[in-house]
Amino acid sequence: MDRRHVLGLLGAAPIAYATTGFESVRAESDYPTQPIKALVGFAAGSGADILARFYSKKLSDLCGRPVLIENRPGATSNIALSLAANAKPDGYTIVYSANSNMAGNPFMFKDLSFDVEKDFTPLALLSQTTFFLVVAPNSPFNTVEQLTKHLLGQQEKNKYGYTNQTAHIGTEYYMSLTGIKAVPVAYRTAVDAMGDLANGGIDFMIIDGTFGSGQVKAGKLKPLAVTAVTRHPTFPNVPTMAEAGVKDFEFTSWWAAWAPKDTPREIVDKLEGWFGKIMAQDETRAFLEPNAGTPLKGGSKEAREKQRVEIQKWKRATEAAGIKPL
Repeated sequence: MDRRHVLGLLGAAPIAYATTGFESVRAESDYPTQPIKALVGFAAGSGADILARFYSKKLSDLCGRPVLIENRPGATSNIALSLAANAKPDGYTIVYSANSNMAGNPFMFKDLSFDVEKDFTPLALLSQTTFFLVVAPNSPFNTVEQLTKHLLGQQEKNKYGYTNQTAHIGTEYYMSLTGIKAVPVAYRTAVDAMGDLANGGIDFMIIDGTFGSGQVKAGKLKPLAVTAVTRHPTFPNVPTMAEAGVKDFEFTSWWAAWAPKDTPREIVDKLEGWFGKIMAQDETRAFLEPNAGTPLKGGSKEAREKQRVEIQKWKRATEAAGIKPL
C-alpha cells in the first residue's frame, strides 16, 4: 500500500464521520418524517386508551404525521414499557404511562426488565384523573361510612375489583386505613367488571374517572367518593374520601408521555413543545373535565421531578398497605 493510498484513507475517515453526523442532525431537524408509534399498556376501549387516542390525534395535527396507537396490555403495563425502553431512541416510539407504572411498578415487581428512571426520557406531563369509589346502582349503601361498616361486618366474604395499579393500591390503602379485609379480583378492563359489580360478584371497586364518569352520569354506577384531595367540578356533589371519613386518603392517577433514554434533545424539545400546546388548548380541558380529568402543565423537567416525588409516595402507600413486590 503506497503512501498516497494511506493518506487517502486517513483523509476519507473524518469525511465519512462528518457526513454521518450531518445526516443525523438533519434527521433530527426534519423530524418527524414518518409515522410515530405510541404504545399504551392497556386494552382498546379502556380509560387509558381513550386518553391516548385523544392526545395522539392532537399530536398528529401538530407534527404533521400519523401517530399510531399500539395497545400492548398485560403485566400491569410492563410489556408496553419494556418495548418502549428497548425501542430505538429516534423519536418514532413513545409511550403514554401513568404514575402507577412509572412510580408504582418498582414496588410491585421484583424483577423489572427496565428502570423507570434510567431507561426513559420524560417528554411532558399530560393530565390528572380522579378515581371514584363506586358500588352498584341498586346498592343499599349511599355513603363510604355505610359501605365500610358493612364490609367490616363480613370480612372474609368481601371482594373488590380493580383494573390498574392506582385502583389496586388505592383500594388496599383504603382497606389499611379502615381495617377492612377483601379479596382482590383483577379485570382486564373496567367494562369486564361491570357485570360482576351489578350482580354482586364483587362488593365495590375504585374505578378510573375516564371510563367511570360516563357510567356515573348514565346511572350505571353509584359514586360514594372521589379519591382526589378536592371535589371534581363535574361532580360537585360527590365528596372526597377525606370528607367521607377516611382521613389522609388521597390517590389519583396522572399521565405523562415518555420516550426511550438517549432520545436526541432536539426531538425531545419538539415533542415537549407540541404536548405543551395540546395541554394549553381549551378543547383539551373541555375533553378532560367531563371525564374526571384535569390538564397538567409541565415539560420534561417537571415530569421527572413529579415522578421522583411520586416514587416516594408509592413507597409509603405500598408499605402502609403491606404490599410486597412479587
